[in-house]
Amino acid sequence: MQNKSLYIDTEALSALALVKAGLISPVVKLMGEKEAAEVDASKFYKGVPFPFAFILAPTGKRNRKVLLSLKKGETVNLVNYDKKVGELIVDETFTIDPEKRLYNIYGTSDPAHPGVKNTMSRLGDIAVSGEYTVEYPLVTDNIKRIRNIITKTGAKFISSMMLAANPFNRAHERMIRQAISDADLLVIFLRKPFTSEGLRYDIRYNALNTFVDNFLPRSKVIIIPFENSYIFAGFNELILDALLAKNYGCNQLVVGKNHGGLGLYYDKNRLSTVFDHCKNIDIDIKTVDEYVYCDTCKTLVSTQTCPHGQHHHVHYHSQSIMKLIQSGVIPPPILVRKEVSANILAALFPERFENLQELYYSLMPGSGLLEQQSEEQFYMNLIKLYQTSSLT
Repeated sequence: MQNKSLYIDTEALSALALVKAGLISPVVKLMGEKEAAEVDASKFYKGVPFPFAFILAPTGKRNRKVLLSLKKGETVNLVNYDKKVGELIVDETFTIDPEKRLYNIYGTSDPAHPGVKNTMSRLGDIAVSGEYTVEYPLVTDNIKRIRNIITKTGAKFISSMMLAANPFNRAHERMIRQAISDADLLVIFLRKPFTSEGLRYDIRYNALNTFVDNFLPRSKVIIIPFENSYIFAGFNELILDALLAKNYGCNQLVVGKNHGGLGLYYDKNRLSTVFDHCKNIDIDIKTVDEYVYCDTCKTLVSTQTCPHGQHHHVHYHSQSIMKLIQSGVIPPPILVRKEVSANILAALFPERFENLQELYYSLMPGSGLLEQQSEEQFYMNLIKLYQTSSLT
C-alpha cells in the first residue's frame, strides 16, 4: 500500500533539515503536544533557551485531510514541489492555535506584520510529530565545507557573523576585519531569505565574495549560505543564531548593535536580559558598536569613540543605500566600495547601455588600444571619474 503524503514548502524543508542535522541542538526532532506546550510556556528546551515549540503544521485542505486520517506508527511521505524529500513515522497528531503560535514566534499576531502575514498563509491548525528523515543537500554541504576548512587551516578559534549584506557596505567591511583580527577563521553566514525583498541572493553573494577575494586573506574567511526560515524571526533571532553558530562549531558570534534581535532589548533597556538568556548556550556573543563615517575624522569610526556630533556623521543605513542602488545610482565610495558597487550594478541592470564600448571610449582615458570592456569595468572607471577632485 502506498504511503500517504504531506506537502511541505521549501521553508519548512529547510527548517526540518537544520534540526535533523543537529544544527539547532538540543532540538533534534519534532515536538509532541505536551512537549510543545512546555517549551511555549517556559521558552527553554532541555535547559537551553528555545523561544517556541518546534512543530510541523502544514496548511492546505489536502494536508488537513491526510493529517486527520493518520494513525500512530504510520509512515507518511514528505513532498516538496511534487518531489519526495523524506519520510515521517507518525507518533501523534494534535490541534494547535495558529494565532497563538504566530504570537509565540513574532511577539504579535497582527496580520499587518510582514512575518505574521507570510507565516499565516503557510500554517495549518493540525500538527504532526514523529521521527523523520529529509534530504536537503545545502545543509550537508555547508557542514562539510566548514569542517574541511577547519581541517585545512587548523583553525582553533572560530568566529562567526550573520549578514544580510543587503547591500554590502563599508560598515560590514569594518565589522569583518575586526572579527578576522580576533580569530583564526571567520564564518560569514549570508542570509538567504525565502522572500524576494531586496537584492537577489546571488547578487549579494557575488558582491561579498568580490570583497573577500580581493581585500582579505582568503584562508581566514568562508561564506556559507544560510536559509533563515520563519523560525529565525524577531526577538528570537539572536538566540537561534547563537545556537546555529555553536552547532556549526563556532566559538564566537559577532553581533552589531543594530541587530534585529538586539534592538528590541535595547529599546526596552534590557540588554542584559538577552545575554542572560543566552548564557546556557556555550558560545561567546560579542557586540560591535555602530560604525559611521565622520567628516572630521575622515574615516569610519565607532559612535562610542568619536567626539564629533551627529551632524558630522554619515550613517550606513541599508535601506537608504538600497534605494540608491535600485534606482541605478552609484553609491559614494565612502558608503560602498567601488568594486562592490560595480559588481552589484552590472548584475542588477544588465545591458543597460546602448553602444557601451562607444560610451566607454568617449568618456574614459585609455591606452588607445581597442579592448572589449564589461559593464562592471565601465562602472569602475566611471566611479574613478567621480572621485577625480581637481575641479570639485
